[in-house]
Amino acid sequence: MAQTMVIDGKSVEINGERNILEVCRKAGIELPTFCYHSELSVYGACRMCLVELENGQIVAGCSTPAEAGQVVKTTTPRVQKIRKMALELLLANHDRDCTTCEKSGMCKLQDLAQRFGVREVRFGQRDKKVDIDDSSLALIRDPNKCILCGDCVRMCEEVQGIGVLDFAHRGSDMTVTPAFNKPMAEVDCVNCGQCAAVCPTGALIVKSQTNEVWQALHDPTKTVIVQVAPAVRVAVGEVFGLEAGQNTIGKLTQALRQMGFDKVFDTSFAADLTVMEEGTEFLERLQKGEHLPQFTSCCPAWVKYTEQYHPEFLGNLSTCRSPQQMFGSLAKKYYAEELEIDPKDLVVVSLMPCTAKKFEAARPELSTDGMPDVDVVITTQEVVRMIREAGLDYANLEDDSLDMPFGFTSGGGILFGVTGGVSEAVLRAAHYLLLDEELDQVNFTEVRGTEGLRAAEVDVGGQKVKLAIVFGLANAKRLLQQIKDGEAEYHIIEVMACPGGCVGGAGQPATNPEVRSARTQGIYTADKAQQLRKSYQNPLIDNVYEKWLDAPNSEKAHDALHTTYGARRRILGEGISLGDNHTAKQLEVSVCVGTGCYLKGAYDLLHNLGYRLQEAKLNQRVDLKATFCFENCGGGVNVKIGDTLYSGMSPAKTDAVFGKIVDELEK
Repeated sequence: MAQTMVIDGKSVEINGERNILEVCRKAGIELPTFCYHSELSVYGACRMCLVELENGQIVAGCSTPAEAGQVVKTTTPRVQKIRKMALELLLANHDRDCTTCEKSGMCKLQDLAQRFGVREVRFGQRDKKVDIDDSSLALIRDPNKCILCGDCVRMCEEVQGIGVLDFAHRGSDMTVTPAFNKPMAEVDCVNCGQCAAVCPTGALIVKSQTNEVWQALHDPTKTVIVQVAPAVRVAVGEVFGLEAGQNTIGKLTQALRQMGFDKVFDTSFAADLTVMEEGTEFLERLQKGEHLPQFTSCCPAWVKYTEQYHPEFLGNLSTCRSPQQMFGSLAKKYYAEELEIDPKDLVVVSLMPCTAKKFEAARPELSTDGMPDVDVVITTQEVVRMIREAGLDYANLEDDSLDMPFGFTSGGGILFGVTGGVSEAVLRAAHYLLLDEELDQVNFTEVRGTEGLRAAEVDVGGQKVKLAIVFGLANAKRLLQQIKDGEAEYHIIEVMACPGGCVGGAGQPATNPEVRSARTQGIYTADKAQQLRKSYQNPLIDNVYEKWLDAPNSEKAHDALHTTYGARRRILGEGISLGDNHTAKQLEVSVCVGTGCYLKGAYDLLHNLGYRLQEAKLNQRVDLKATFCFENCGGGVNVKIGDTLYSGMSPAKTDAVFGKIVDELEK
C-alpha cells in the first residue's frame, strides 16, 4: 500500500522523496528556498521553506524527512509571518542597490521579496560596506550582497572538492570568505565559477567584459571576429522565452552580426581539429604504452586543478590546447595574414559557457608574439546582456549562417558541449586514424550518461580501450586517488569541471538538472542534424592542415595547437631553490621573472622546469632560481644556464630548455 501525507488538505504519495520540501514540490507547491539544491547537502539555513505540522510545530521542509501520515500546512499565518520577517532581516543586511546590480531581474532575494509582498524593511541597513573583491579574472565577490546561505561553500567543497570558500567569525560578524580573507586571485580557486552559478544574489557573479567587446566593435581600425562554443547555442534562447535546449545558432549568428562582428565562427570547428590532434596523440601513446592514461585538456579549470594539486599527473595531460585556444592561435598566426591585416588589429572574441576560459585566455603561454591568442572571453550571460542592450528581438530574428572557413563543423565537434562528448568524438575518429578505415558506428552510447563518474570499454582496431568520463572535480579527485592506489586503470580519461559538462557551465543562464538534461539533448540533436558526424570527414580541417599545419602532430601543428603546463605548488616558485642539498657541483639555472619576461610566461616556464627536474630526479644537481632582469629583453623569456644566457624562451619551449640543462650536466 502506498504511503501518503497530507499537504494543504491534499493527499500526496511519498515515493522516495527525501524530505517534505521535495514532496511539496511534487504536489505543485513551490516552497521558497535560498540554500536548497538537490545536488548539494541539506543545510537548512535560510528558513524560507518553513511549514507548520499538525501539532503546531514549525519546521524546515528541506531538513525534515517525509513520513507517512504527516499533515502539513504551507501557508498558515504563522509561517507567512516568519518568512516575511526572515526576508526583511536578510534585506536589512543586504546591499540594496538593485538597479545597478548585475543580478537584478534574476535575483532570488529580489524575486521572493516581491512574491511575499515585502514593500518596506523595518530594520536599519548594515553599518558599513566591505570592499568588493575583483582580483579574479573570472569572478567578482561582493560580500555586501551575501545572505550566508552557504550555497557557494557547499558547491566548492562537495562538488569541486576544493573548499576555497567557508564561513568565518560568529554572530553579526559572520561572513563567507576565502582563507584569511585573501583575494580570490591569491587562493586555489580554479575559476570554474560554480559558486556563482548557485549564488542566489549578486554576492558572486561572472566578471563582465562586455565593455571591452563594445569598444572593439566600435573601433574602425579593428577586425573583430567571434567564436561560439557548442553549449552556448542550446542555452541562450532560454532567456528569450524559447524552449530549453533549442539550438538557436542561426539566430545567435544573426544577432552577433547585427551587433557588428565582422565574422562569426564556430568553436566546434576547432573541436574537430582537437579530435585530430588529441586522437593522434592518444594512439601514439597507446602504441608506445607511455604517459597513460591520457587526460583531456579541454577544460581549463581541470588543467589548473591538476597543476595545483596533482602535478605528478601533468605528463598524462594531453598537450593539446583547448578548442578555444586552438582557434585563437590559428586566427593570430595564420588567418590574420590571410585577411592581410596585422594580428594586433585582429580582435578574437570567444563566446563561452565557461568562466574558467577567461583565466585560460590570459595564460601567457597561450599567446603569439606577446599578444594573447584570444583577446576577450564573454559568457552566455554576457552576450544576453549585449543582445538586450542592442535592442534585438532575439526570438524573432531570422536565422543566418556562420562564416567560412571556421564555420563548418562535424557533429563530433558539437559533442564537446556535453560530458562524454570529447570521448565520443575521439572514438568516432580513432578507428580511421589507426587503420585508415571507415567505421560505420557513429553513436558510442557507452560514454553517455548523467553520472559524475562512469567507465566504458570499447574496441578500437581490435584493442580494448578503457575509458573514464568524469565531471565535478571532487569526482576527479577520487578517480586520481584510485589510480594512485592501483584500484583503477584506464587508457583515456575525460574530465570536465562543471556538472553535465559545458552545458552546465557557470557562464550559462540559471541551471538545474532538468535544464542541463534539455541542453544535453539539444547537443545530441544538433549532432544528428550535421551532414558529417566524424571530425576527420570535415573537408575544411583537411584544408587547414594542407595550407598551414602539414599533418596532425607535425612540428607546425605542435607549435600552433599544443602547449605545456607546469606545477603551481608554491614550493616550486618565486625565489625558492629547488635543490635539496647544495653542493659545489650544482648547476645554477636562473629564470628571469621581470615584467617583460613575466608577460611572456616566465612563471609558467619556471614551474615547468621545477616539475621536470623533480620528475627526472635532477633537482639535487640543479639550483633553480627566479631572478630579475638580465637586461637583455627580447622576444621571449631569458634563462641563464650556468654561464650561458638564452633568450626567446617560453613555456612551450620547456623541453628545449630542459634539454640544454641536461646537456650542461653531462659536460
